[in-house]
Amino acid sequence: MKILHTADWHLGQTFYDYDRFYEHSLFLEWLSERIKDLDIDVLLISGDVFDVSNPSAQAQKMFYNFLHKAKLAQANLQTIIIAGNHDSANRLEAPKVLLEEFNCLVVGALPRLDNREIDYSQVVIPLKDKDGCKRGFCLAIPYLRLGDYANNLSESNDFVKGVETIYKNACDYAFSIKDADDFVIAMGHLHTSGAILSENDYNERNLIGGIELVADNVFDNRLCYTALGHLHRKQIINKRENVRYAGSPLPMSFSELNYTHSVVFVEIDNSSKVIEIKDIAVPKAIELLCIPQSHKPIEDVMLKLAELPEKTDECDLQKAPYLEVRVLQEAYDPSLRNKIETALDNKQVRLASINNKVAETITEREHYSINSIEELKNLKPNNILHNIYKSKYNKELPDELNEMFEEVLLNVNIDKEEE
Repeated sequence: MKILHTADWHLGQTFYDYDRFYEHSLFLEWLSERIKDLDIDVLLISGDVFDVSNPSAQAQKMFYNFLHKAKLAQANLQTIIIAGNHDSANRLEAPKVLLEEFNCLVVGALPRLDNREIDYSQVVIPLKDKDGCKRGFCLAIPYLRLGDYANNLSESNDFVKGVETIYKNACDYAFSIKDADDFVIAMGHLHTSGAILSENDYNERNLIGGIELVADNVFDNRLCYTALGHLHRKQIINKRENVRYAGSPLPMSFSELNYTHSVVFVEIDNSSKVIEIKDIAVPKAIELLCIPQSHKPIEDVMLKLAELPEKTDECDLQKAPYLEVRVLQEAYDPSLRNKIETALDNKQVRLASINNKVAETITEREHYSINSIEELKNLKPNNILHNIYKSKYNKELPDELNEMFEEVLLNVNIDKEEE
């Protein structure tokens, strides 16, 4: 059986306010072709289909058109979709009955029995081959929210223990009903300990204290493969080759300048043995540019921007590269954006970000550092504001701002006394 694992499409997303419809359209066209070329039996989409819980009509149309096209390309394709933290579970499940006619199963939230217990029979999904014969089962566990697990657990971290219990119960149920030659795989949308976040990717939210970090041992060793979503960097978890994040198909930040996005191909033989797991690179639709590669003075930056290709009548702006400009300044310059936009006025690029860094001496960095608990306790709000302003703009805080801040502090203190 051939399986294709993908996740974190974020349909409807914008990249620094630029619409990504063109990029997502190319990816879904490519994916549909790979499903046919590789003769895929099962497509796993591990959450975050959409970027927001209330996606646009355009984003939804794109998604359903893809499911239809994929089914036409591969008549016996079985598709399993779980909700991610960006998805609305109810919205994703709304057309569930219709999608089942296309052999497409959606699990947005954990289904419940009349007694409010989890109905594991609805999340342990049979997997069938092209002849309609059952070959195994998939644990389709969506992103888990408060209320999805028991709240009367004795352990200090109820969330982690709750997630562990749900996966254990689902796994035990699957192995209790499977035949001897059946395999079992799992899906999930969560953050496992040991996983790496993408730099500067603010779509990946890690809660303070890491209370949502789940150890990889939650995924039973009997599972042939675990298809994860949520983190946008493709990766193998703790050297377990069969526990993987597929990663997002599109770049989410300029830190992914030289990064290859992919989907994961998995093949399991008739004896339920995994014979191949490999990444398949997703073609990059739009180039990412950083000019210069490291922060340079504005004079050097302008020379580099002048070398960029000019716009022509034949140029398609939606295919133009995204550009991040990296500038090193001695002091904050409020006219910086205007200078850069003027320099790019007739260039075949789309300005996405100006990464502005103000020069800071080693002495200043040492001055702002905190080396002990006592120093931290003695910090005053005024000092923090002055230091941050100085480090960001390389000049002293203006008197006007200082007076406004003092007034705010005074009002806060008065309110505390009245309480």
